[in-house]
Amino acid sequence: MDDQLQCSGPADNGTGSTHLRIGAIFIIWVSSTFATLFPILTQRVPRLSVSREAFDFAKYFGSGVIIATAFIHLLSPAASTEELGSPCLSDDFQNYPFAFAFSMIAMFAVFVVEVIAYRVGSKYANQLAYDPHAGGHHHAIEHGGNHNHTHTHTDAKVASEDDVEAATAQVGCSAAGAKLTSDASSSTSTAVILSAQASEILGVMILEFGVVFHSIIIGITLGTTTDFTVLFIVIIFHQMFEGLGLGTRLAFLPLGMKTWIPTFGAILYGFVTPLGIAIGLGVRHTYNGDSTTAAYVTGVFDSVSSGILLYTGTVELLAHEFIFNEKMRNAPLKKVIVSILEMFTGAGLMALLGRWA
Repeated sequence: MDDQLQCSGPADNGTGSTHLRIGAIFIIWVSSTFATLFPILTQRVPRLSVSREAFDFAKYFGSGVIIATAFIHLLSPAASTEELGSPCLSDDFQNYPFAFAFSMIAMFAVFVVEVIAYRVGSKYANQLAYDPHAGGHHHAIEHGGNHNHTHTHTDAKVASEDDVEAATAQVGCSAAGAKLTSDASSSTSTAVILSAQASEILGVMILEFGVVFHSIIIGITLGTTTDFTVLFIVIIFHQMFEGLGLGTRLAFLPLGMKTWIPTFGAILYGFVTPLGIAIGLGVRHTYNGDSTTAAYVTGVFDSVSSGILLYTGTVELLAHEFIFNEKMRNAPLKKVIVSILEMFTGAGLMALLGRWA
């Protein structure tokens, strides 16, 4: 009977720490926004510029944070008895690992979206790169067609002039052909660059969506939990580390220095967790975190978010930074090892935070 009430009725989420919970909205908003905005500002404000080594540390550290978040802070809770493994759910959820299935579906969904977007983006890049008037460089060269000479004593001179004209025509054709080849090569290179830029932008957009998606759930959990103090401290570091990883990606988006998109992405990330806390505060007297509905909703959200971040972390961050990155392939072994250790540091610290949240 008690289990049934716990799965269906309202639960006591505590009435204490109300002022601290309200303060958490502003504390997490400031800390998360600052951590995400700072890498962007260092690229735009000369006085705030930092060394390349420091920026690389933040980038690779953030990559480790994203991957650890997917495994430790999202997929593991989604499969636990508090979410999709809850005894409040139907027997189907007890007998099948739906958390992993939803994560896999989300990962493949992101893959399909990226394939489609990359194909469309590549087609658009080709249209931008190739000059529609490139065919206008062909010239018909006619030389000596009407030169009929009847004086034999000038045959040698005429032959010599014809040879010069023919040679000139050949050189002209070769130059024109070389120019066309150069133009085509340049257009192809431009198309490849534009496609790579489109892929990078899409990858960061997917990363932004994934972290924003689960940050709302984090905020709601913090607003309703009875173990507020410990969770609050952990989430401050969690959101700052994650924001740092996101900010380093936003800072290097190939969109130009005047665009507002990276700044908007940082502000959006800093805003969603406080929004979740505010929602949690508003419903905490009627919301039961142990209820069947809560288990379904948070479990699905965490599973889907984990799939998104797993794909982004392994493909967009690890593979693109370490395997497909020409600079990293040609970098000294020391640089590669240091970068990997920086990534391990981020993943290790984020995994350690999972001990408490």
